[in-house]
Amino acid sequence: MLYTTDDRGILNNYAVEPTIYLAEYPTPEQQKRYAFGGALGALLVFAILFITFSVS
Repeated sequence: MLYTTDDRGILNNYAVEPTIYLAEYPTPEQQKRYAFGGALGALLVFAILFITFSVS
């Protein structure tokens, strides 16, 4: 743990900064999976809305 104290004895805690890295662009296979998941999620939302409006 990193900490320092000043001349009055007050404790100053500093957060440890994580290492920074650049994100990698998704592969075409990952892009297809993201598109499929988004389409599946949209279909689920539309199905729930359809059921909700048809019941009420």
